[in-house]
Amino acid sequence: MGHSTLTIPELQKMADRCPFNAWLGIAIQEAVGGRLVLTARWRDEMMGAPERKLIHGGVLASLVDAAGDYAVATLLGHASPTVDLRTDYHRVAAYGTLTVTARVVKLGRTLSVAEAEVHDIEGRLAASGRAVYLTAQTTGKE
Repeated sequence: MGHSTLTIPELQKMADRCPFNAWLGIAIQEAVGGRLVLTARWRDEMMGAPERKLIHGGVLASLVDAAGDYAVATLLGHASPTVDLRTDYHRVAAYGTLTVTARVVKLGRTLSVAEAEVHDIEGRLAASGRAVYLTAQTTGKE
């Protein structure tokens, strides 16, 4: 475990395989050894309060989850199911592209942990979080 050499195009293909991630406009920008940066393009359907152009918290949580998962994938070579997810909201994100940075905190045989931060187009921290992923290999017979 821990020696994957997934390229950015391979990680992008992994992200694009999920229709929701494709809808989010996730684009992998950087990926190396348990660290990952992705961007998500703003779309009006992401708003929770259109009159104020406030992004829905579920979008921010989804970005924390996706970035953490793909950071783990840089080490494992594959995406893993999410077991737990925590997101803290710090401020309203400015309208525009979001940037998410993630890093693996612990790579384990059964569970792995990653942290992520979501910054708005002005570089301000909008949300941060931590997720736990099931990294145990299964036989498919469970």
